Amino acid sequence: MKANDVRDNVRQNYAKIARERGGGCCDSKGPSCCSGTRTPTDMSAQLGYSPEELAAAPDGANMGLGCGNPRAIAALRPGETVLDLGSGGGFDCFLAAQRVGPTGQVIGVDMTPDMISKARANAEIGSYANVEFRLGEIEALPVADGAVDVIMSNCVINLSPEKPRVYREAFRVLKTGGRLAISDVVALRPLPEEIKADIALLSGCVAGAALVDELRQILAEIGFTGIEIKVSEASREVIREWAPGSGIEQYVASATIQAIKK
Repeated sequence: MKANDVRDNVRQNYAKIARERGGGCCDSKGPSCCSGTRTPTDMSAQLGYSPEELAAAPDGANMGLGCGNPRAIAALRPGETVLDLGSGGGFDCFLAAQRVGPTGQVIGVDMTPDMISKARANAEIGSYANVEFRLGEIEALPVADGAVDVIMSNCVINLSPEKPRVYREAFRVLKTGGRLAISDVVALRPLPEEIKADIALLSGCVAGAALVDELRQILAEIGFTGIEIKVSEASREVIREWAPGSGIEQYVASATIQAIKK
């Protein structure tokens, strides 16, 4: 599929998720980040969010679409400007906003109008004055050069058909000394062609995963330093439930990705 076709399919899938009753992946059909009776809260707890974090954001902000907790590795400080790539309902943005405080700022970017509307409504409910949401693609960020201290993202970059563009844009908008704090799905070995060609598994955060070594090379060539990619073996059990019986957990896992713009 062409890059724009992939983006259109992902956009349509996540627009549907945003509109569905309950607003989370547990309400959608096909490969998904949760299954059975598991709720977004259940899944997020298993992926490292504390009870306090899960209770802190407005109802409906946590849609269970992540594969980790990027804020946990971001070491956010008061006054910092944070950018969340693929912000969805705003869950990670709202947690970041509490950490950076009233002198800081959080910007969420999402390419799905329905998600932006949902996130803005959640921000209004929670009276988050230091959070804003912008419509845009992560391959062409609506953010000025050198504007942010930290970039977070939770299970989104794997969806992009043009990952080098995403990371070049991240490098552009980061300040000198700015850092990446990303949770994403990565490939541990080459994916079979039948998985790579499955559009449902692509939207389900599996088929578009980049190999760890490939990702490390992309980051280094762009100019990032201090690159750390840590794979969570425990995440395979969570991922297995996204598409039971497919064997995807043999090929992909969740990882934390950290790097610095020098």
